[in-house]
Amino acid sequence: MKKILIANRGEIALRVMRTAKEMGIKTVAVFSEADRKALHVRYADEAVCIGPPPSNQSYLLGDKIIEVAKQTGADAIHPGYGFLSENAHFARRVKEAGLIFIGPSAESMEIMGSKIEAKQAVAKFNVPLVPGTHEALRDIKEGKKIADAIGYPVLIKASAGGGGKGMRLVNEESEFEEAIRMAQSEALASFGDDSVFIEKFVGSPKHIEIQILGDQHGNVVYLFERECSIQRRHQKLVEEAPSSCLTPEIRKAMGEAAVNVAKAANYYGAGTVEFLVDHELNFYFLEMNTRLQVEHPVTEQIVGLDLVKEQIKVARGEKLGYAQEDLKIHGHAMELRVCAEDPQNNFLPDIGKLLTYKLPQGLGVRVDDSFEAGMEIPIQYDPMIAKLVTFGATREEAIQRMIRAIADYQISGIATTLPFGNFVMHHEAFLKGDFDTKFIEKYYEPEMLNQTRPDLHSAAAFSAGHLFLNQGSSVQTEVKNDPSNWQLRRKMN
Repeated sequence: MKKILIANRGEIALRVMRTAKEMGIKTVAVFSEADRKALHVRYADEAVCIGPPPSNQSYLLGDKIIEVAKQTGADAIHPGYGFLSENAHFARRVKEAGLIFIGPSAESMEIMGSKIEAKQAVAKFNVPLVPGTHEALRDIKEGKKIADAIGYPVLIKASAGGGGKGMRLVNEESEFEEAIRMAQSEALASFGDDSVFIEKFVGSPKHIEIQILGDQHGNVVYLFERECSIQRRHQKLVEEAPSSCLTPEIRKAMGEAAVNVAKAANYYGAGTVEFLVDHELNFYFLEMNTRLQVEHPVTEQIVGLDLVKEQIKVARGEKLGYAQEDLKIHGHAMELRVCAEDPQNNFLPDIGKLLTYKLPQGLGVRVDDSFEAGMEIPIQYDPMIAKLVTFGATREEAIQRMIRAIADYQISGIATTLPFGNFVMHHEAFLKGDFDTKFIEKYYEPEMLNQTRPDLHSAAAFSAGHLFLNQGSSVQTEVKNDPSNWQLRRKMN
């Protein structure tokens, strides 16, 4: 493999290119007209414009991307995440074109791309499932009978869904008919498939995922877990590895279940198996993401592996260079998604120019980004600017480094999720590890970012106490009430 085309943009394109460069592999960037001055375009050995800004006229044009790969002499295509990364048709077309797809087979994608097919496949391997239907629901009367048998509340979910689309919570029978029609309509509009199924609603669960890695010789390992419970609109904002709540026994059981999920789909490459975990630490299979995850850096930090490098090696047909017993957890890592969103305004996307953009530095701080001062945030794509990752010997050290890194991260011109990240890192529930997917709903109000609150002082003291006990050193913690960047921007305007 001498040249890779990266069928993506932004920080993930740069992230893949950097690893490829370390491996002595040339890279080809593709870009839309909106990304002509983007950093990934400048970093690549070659770059080709593939269309106008809308993704359906550029980054989603699979046949055009394959054509560019052939024209530039690329051996392989890395899809990153988003866009075509879980498109089985694209993966198949890449292979038919005589190129290597750096990811799983199209067949594995098809099994796991349908939540119903995935449930059916993993059930044969005794993977724990949330009680519900294992096939598409078409008849409303039959659906009501199933919901009555399971017991309300239930969730109606789109089989081809993701990101909360095609999902409806039903608290009682009188709501069922309208909910299923709305879920089917949204699923059809979003995914071209109105298939839905029913699951028992697991109230306030934790969202914990297991990173797996398999080769083309039947070897599969799990690289431990990531805690992803702090979300808005079913999209993750804060992730960490490992989880603060799992026992070694449950970690092992979840890891082995994730490996069985991979085996159910004859999976190779990097993938993520997502689980819901209730308050008693019972876990249930949710879905599998057949690609690299946004939050993969926290796993890299605790296991010492470059997951993109592992993807490339697997795509080249190499065997994994380690067994499960060789893998250990080292330290703790945190990730905050730094998005161009206003946490004071329901996390709505914000656009504009990055007037100031200065990265935090120092031991245990990593930033995966694709911007610099003076660049515009394009409206056409995901609002994530960067992934801010910190690593420490303990969870408390990783948290303290994140607090420092957030304070050192200088951004002006747009609103970002940095102030929200600071709020999370100081909150007592987060510090104790006593939180779930309802964290924002339970604890967060936008006006909390405007004031110094007593509980922030106590939370900081709680964190400092943990550091003292774990590191045997005295720590001084001060909570500041500096204006956030979005406030400064509004004052300037």
